[in-house]
Amino acid sequence: MRQATVPQFIDVEDKIIGPITVRQFLILIVAGLIVLLEYKLSDMALFLVLGIPTLVIFGIIAFLKVNGMPFHFFFLNVIQTFKKPSLRVWSREINISVKKGKKNEEVVVKTKVPVKKVVTHSRLSDLSLIIDTGGVYRGEEAPITSFQNDLKDLEIK
Repeated sequence: MRQATVPQFIDVEDKIIGPITVRQFLILIVAGLIVLLEYKLSDMALFLVLGIPTLVIFGIIAFLKVNGMPFHFFFLNVIQTFKKPSLRVWSREINISVKKGKKNEEVVVKTKVPVKKVVTHSRLSDLSLIIDTGGVYRGEEAPITSFQNDLKDLEIK
C-alpha cells in the first residue's frame, strides 16, 4: 500500500530573498512605487512629509505580527469586530435604567437569595466515602423531617 505524504509546516510562508517572504516583498514593491510617485510629483519638503509616513505604514503592514498573524489580518479583524461584534453582554444596570426612562417610575429589583443547605461533617464524610468506593457504598439515609412524617401519615390513610 502506498503511503501518502502529509505536508509539514503549512503555516510558514515561503522565503524568497533572505528572511523576506513573497507577501512582504510585494508590499515593499508597492511602497517603493508609491514613494517614487511622491518623489516625482512633489518638491523635497512635501516628499519628506509624505514619504516617511508612507514608508512607516507599509513597513508596519509588511513586518509587524500581532499574536503570530500578519498585521493586515489583525487590522481587518479589528475593523470587523467594531462593525459587528459577536459577543453580546447583558448588563442589568443598563436594563433597569432603560425601564426607568420609559415608564418614569422606579423599578424595584427583587433578588431572591437562594438558601444553601448546610452540609454537616457527617454528610461530608459520607460523600467522600461514596466517592472513594466508586459508588459501592450508598450512604446512610438522612434523618426524616416532620414534613416527611406528615407525608407518610397521609399515604397510610
